[in-house]
Amino acid sequence: MTSSVIERWHQFIGGGHDPAVLDALLDDDAVFYSPAVFTPQEGRQKTAAYLMAAAKMFGGTDFHYVEEWVGDRSAVLEFAATVDGVYVNGVDLITWNDDGRIVSFKVMMRPFKGLQAIMPKMAELLQQS
Repeated sequence: MTSSVIERWHQFIGGGHDPAVLDALLDDDAVFYSPAVFTPQEGRQKTAAYLMAAAKMFGGTDFHYVEEWVGDRSAVLEFAATVDGVYVNGVDLITWNDDGRIVSFKVMMRPFKGLQAIMPKMAELLQQS
């Protein structure tokens, strides 16, 4: 059974990347954990910036979710994509509160070559935001 949080996440990531949809999903104290940055990115604004950049970066690719495991207040979504001819595979670990707002969004990615392919693109998109 898919939670309403994950349904709204799919609406955002697959349907136009509407900032209002993302804003409604994120708690004020949301934290984003990047596979490329050691320090957690704290707060709604930073979390939104990373998720918007990722949505834009993967928007023109074959990005898709392969599997989903959903609990009462958390989910693991496995994704795959090809970025500049490089295969990228990873997981989004999403946790939300009782209000249905995301409090933690952690991304893990493999292979290393895939991470290397996305890092400069994400950096560029983050600079633009």
